[in-house]
Amino acid sequence: MKKPELLAPAGDLERLKIAILYGADAVYMGGMAFGLRANATNFTLEEIKEGLFFAHERNRKVYITVNIVLHNKEIKPLNEYLKTLKEIGVDAIIASDPTVIEMAKKHGLEVHLSTQQSTLNYESALFFKELGVSRIVLGRETTKEDIALIKQKTGIEIECFIHGAMCASYSGRCVLSNYFTKRDANRGGCSQICRWNFELWDDEKNITSLKDFTFCSKDLSMLPYIDEMIEIGVDSLKIEGRMRSSYYIATVVGIYRQAIDSYPTKGKEFFYKNAQRILDACANRDSVPQFFNEVYDHTCSYYNGRVEISNQDFLGIVLDYDEKTKYVTLEQRNYFKKGDSVEFFGPGKTYTYILSDIFDEEGRKVEVARHPRQILKFQVDFPLSKNDMMRKNILNIVQQDISST
Repeated sequence: MKKPELLAPAGDLERLKIAILYGADAVYMGGMAFGLRANATNFTLEEIKEGLFFAHERNRKVYITVNIVLHNKEIKPLNEYLKTLKEIGVDAIIASDPTVIEMAKKHGLEVHLSTQQSTLNYESALFFKELGVSRIVLGRETTKEDIALIKQKTGIEIECFIHGAMCASYSGRCVLSNYFTKRDANRGGCSQICRWNFELWDDEKNITSLKDFTFCSKDLSMLPYIDEMIEIGVDSLKIEGRMRSSYYIATVVGIYRQAIDSYPTKGKEFFYKNAQRILDACANRDSVPQFFNEVYDHTCSYYNGRVEISNQDFLGIVLDYDEKTKYVTLEQRNYFKKGDSVEFFGPGKTYTYILSDIFDEEGRKVEVARHPRQILKFQVDFPLSKNDMMRKNILNIVQQDISST
């Protein structure tokens, strides 16, 4: 059975390269206009070209988001933009507006239908297939049976989200951001009202609850269902998160790369158990399968507050490794010290290690690494590569937490 594409977000060039190095088959990213992440770094045209070169040199693909709701004044500049994207060799664009789809087809661009269209049934899929799209990014609200039937009835390429944040509404249908902050979610400005805390009032405006009310969705995680998604014919497995960190991208891409490459494998319980712990540790919200298994109830959202803890597991990124001296050069990202139990991980590898003496760039011994982005050196007994990462020994921490409860 054909393995699906693993599609990862790229918020900037560093994260694009990390995603590809850690196992993504393709990345998606936005230009400086016409996308839906106004607060992301986004890519200039020159950066898109550099990203394309890096990806294509490694036989990977790049998709550009052009999925805003189009206004009249944008038609002419968009036409020029699409022409340029074709000329520089992007592999596809992601669009939702029928005008964008039609314009892109005239320029010979491959078009993937954005999840902003909330496609949940095969008749809609057939409609957009006739318009010329080659792939449909289904709404996150589809169940396993929905996905299988759409694939069976249409034969079109299907892309599904497998990990990341969820919208509290149908994707692309929420106007709360516009109402509360005048920031248009369908123009890339969502202020995430669903993550705010609210007081509940009665008709006399008396507060009726002791706790703040929220309707924040928990994150999506489909790790235990990857085999099923492959078996029903999903063509592309998509990770959400263009505004997530390089560490998050490396961790999530690496885990799902292993899950896809190990299909079909019996007795995956051990892998799933440990992999899910690692995924949970690099996020700041709980995660659930959401709609896929048709169990969408009170367990899929937060209603009376939540705690989102900033992740500090990411300790540093490898800049260089000297095989003769066995010294690694590391850029520090979070606090660590001599004697700490850490994990080094990279594409297809994970090592556990107890840190020995640490030195700064001038060769002075450092007891504690406490300065962000400080360049440090110390000996490691196994070979490392540039862009490998160091984190806390997560599984060891989890075991300690379990034993203390």
